[in-house]
Amino acid sequence: MRWSISLGRIAGIQIYVHFTFFILLAWFGLAEGLATGNWASAAVRLTLFGALAVIIVLHELGHALAARHFGIRTRDITLLPIGGVARLERMPEKPLQELIVALAGPAVNVVLAVALFSGLLLSDRLIDWGESLHIGGAFVLNLVAINVILAVFNMLPAFPMDGGRVLRAVLALSGDYVWATTVAARVGQMMAIGFFLLGLFGSFVGFGSPMLLLIALFVWIGAEEEADMVRTRAVLAGVPISRLMATHFQALRPDDAIAQAAGWVVRGFQHDFPVVDDGQVVGMLAKRDLLEALAGKDSHTPIRDVMRTNFERIHPLDTVETALSRFQECQCHALPVVHRDKLVGLITVDRIGEFLMLRDRMRMTTGAPNEASDAPVVTPATDLGRS
Repeated sequence: MRWSISLGRIAGIQIYVHFTFFILLAWFGLAEGLATGNWASAAVRLTLFGALAVIIVLHELGHALAARHFGIRTRDITLLPIGGVARLERMPEKPLQELIVALAGPAVNVVLAVALFSGLLLSDRLIDWGESLHIGGAFVLNLVAINVILAVFNMLPAFPMDGGRVLRAVLALSGDYVWATTVAARVGQMMAIGFFLLGLFGSFVGFGSPMLLLIALFVWIGAEEEADMVRTRAVLAGVPISRLMATHFQALRPDDAIAQAAGWVVRGFQHDFPVVDDGQVVGMLAKRDLLEALAGKDSHTPIRDVMRTNFERIHPLDTVETALSRFQECQCHALPVVHRDKLVGLITVDRIGEFLMLRDRMRMTTGAPNEASDAPVVTPATDLGRS
């Protein structure tokens, strides 16, 4: 994720913290110090906030390690002001697996809460309870409360919280995955409406809070995005790249000047270019890299100096769903389609979007069945066996 700082690796998983987290950290601690002049209390608040960050990372590691058990790799974990995000390379395919992965995060919080509270009770047997609170027990009790709150909040049956995925997994055990996602999303949006009304009018009964309005928006958007993503993947499931890839496109050579690529972009023909040398794809030139090169280099700079040599490629018999996962992994906009070491096509995010848009428009105007096989496709006249 952009604007993130690496904190190192835990269990082989890269941990990042977004720079906005430090802004919240400074506000959380410095606001009280500046307002009251009580810097000792501000230091305690900062320490508590730091402990919260560690707890969130452990929560996300719970998801990541559970996913690893099912052969699913975690790309990274990023700490954000709103919590943590573990980017899995894919979601578990079986409902029971998703159920376990979703429960793993809150389970970490429950274990931490029990362990911390048990430690506090054990210290009470060794020393006086009041003395144990005096030497740090109150801080530990705060950590216990934080873990309980995180576990309860994350188990709310609403996307993007873990509880939404738990609800979907339970429903999918005896029903269709898309249907289960739709039901779970609607439940979450009903909760979002409840949060919104409580935040707007709850002040009359002492429960109103602007934070509830933000949570309502967060839950509503998360539910809608999850439902849209699952519906899209259902449409694209099993559709091969060969049916959507562009077969008429412009390829560049490593010795071409970046000005030549800029000319193709200006004419609106193409934004991302495969770079081919002696019949082999040796790189990809993305529009973003081209613009950066034009801003800081001579227009006669050869493509080889700015192209990406570490790039993803895809086979024409791979599915469009696989392409979407590759796009997320490489954070790129286009992938070269390679068959028997030769470039046979180009698949882009825009092309997939156009496919979905045309499919929906045709279904609305002609009443075509809701299946990808009825949508317009492009099939190149070539033998696409994987051999």
